[in-house]
Amino acid sequence: MSAAETVARPGYLAGFATLDTEVELDNLPVEGEVPAWLSGTLLRNGPAKFEAGERELRHWFDGQAMLHRFSFDGGQVAYANRFLRTDAYREVEAGRISYSEFGTDPCRSIFKRAATMFRPRPTDNCNVNLTRLGDEYIAMTETPLPVAFDPETLETLGVAYSPEGMHATAHPHHDPGRDELVAYVTHFGPRSEYRVYAQSDRHSQRPIASLSVSDPSYMHSFALTERYAVLVAFPLVVNPLRLGLGARPFIENYRWKPELGTKVHVFDREHGSLRGTYEAEPCFAFHHVNAFERGDELAIDMVAYDDASIVESFYLDRLRAGAPAELATARLLRYRVSLDSGAVAEEELSDAALELPRIDYGERNGRPYRYVYGTGIHRGEGEETGGGFLDQLVKVDVRSGEAATWWEPGAYPGEPVFVPLPEPDRAEDGGVLLSVVLDGRSASSFLLVLDAATMEELGRARVPHHIPFGFHGQYFA
Repeated sequence: MSAAETVARPGYLAGFATLDTEVELDNLPVEGEVPAWLSGTLLRNGPAKFEAGERELRHWFDGQAMLHRFSFDGGQVAYANRFLRTDAYREVEAGRISYSEFGTDPCRSIFKRAATMFRPRPTDNCNVNLTRLGDEYIAMTETPLPVAFDPETLETLGVAYSPEGMHATAHPHHDPGRDELVAYVTHFGPRSEYRVYAQSDRHSQRPIASLSVSDPSYMHSFALTERYAVLVAFPLVVNPLRLGLGARPFIENYRWKPELGTKVHVFDREHGSLRGTYEAEPCFAFHHVNAFERGDELAIDMVAYDDASIVESFYLDRLRAGAPAELATARLLRYRVSLDSGAVAEEELSDAALELPRIDYGERNGRPYRYVYGTGIHRGEGEETGGGFLDQLVKVDVRSGEAATWWEPGAYPGEPVFVPLPEPDRAEDGGVLLSVVLDGRSASSFLLVLDAATMEELGRARVPHHIPFGFHGQYFA
């Protein structure tokens, strides 16, 4: 199915169609009211090109990265978008798939595979997330090649740095005390290793801890508390030899082995020692929500699935054919880990399914919190439901389990980014949520602004084209 045919079909399918248009607009039309106190920039990242000549990329996670900028000034909203012009993007523009992506392989010969095993050629298609590192802005994916860009023009500035490893998290944490980013990489080899490190700018990498493992786990994100870095290793694991010599794209080399259980590795951030490895029932998650300490207990919250089949739900042939993703099975799960006894208890925090979770990060990350925001699936009946894809925004009170939602027929919102009110004594949910929403009826998109306390709409700013479904973004005041 061509991109044009996908856009023309109703519902959420336009979210998986290529966007070739790049624009810079000073003033989007606003319906309702965008709060005048918003005076920063929302930067978002995500896949936007899914074809290389006559060949299609296979997985949602493989689309070529595009940056989107929404700037706020006195109730007005400006917008710009631009492809991240990386080596991988230039190859795709030329009609070639030359880099191995998450679910797409470039069809190398066995000789090229063997050579690549010793001289890896990771993709620089940084389509997952973005952040600020020192004075620089970087886009990230799950390879250790973050790419710097200009936040004003969205111009690509090149690879910023390269941590030692082969698989990286695109979800580093900011440590406000040291003003540095904390992240990890997985190094594959005869004895593979998880490596946790910190970085204050592109020139300084400080090792924190490492752990040798025989079966490396696929981990997309991790948790950080005031004292600990926490890697939750799910039983989706790989034999590193498969990655070098197998005839499959990256993720298809991993195997689901529930008999291994889930291992929670807790590292002391100050001394670099392993506080302990704790065993839990098998599950899988892309996203951690938060973690915090309570005496000798760690609370670790994440969006969990019973197994890793959710990965297969995001192949583009399935999505473009209208097959529902298994997103409704997500659980807001808390591990309560006793650091002394080693016991791990599980607690479901709500019966509301959500994904792409966000919190009041600046004030609550690594500390006790009450509210998490995310995308979810409307549980109504009839043709106005999401048809198996994310079609509502959800706010969950993790203390009570109660949930509030925003939903509109035919609308498909993305990750809600929380922006706090500029007031010293505000409530935890005092602020707004910013979400890029696909209007499935018109195959165009708009930026939605919600009151985070009430989940009521304040305003929306309409974009003149569709924005493909992205993953993550950040607001910079």
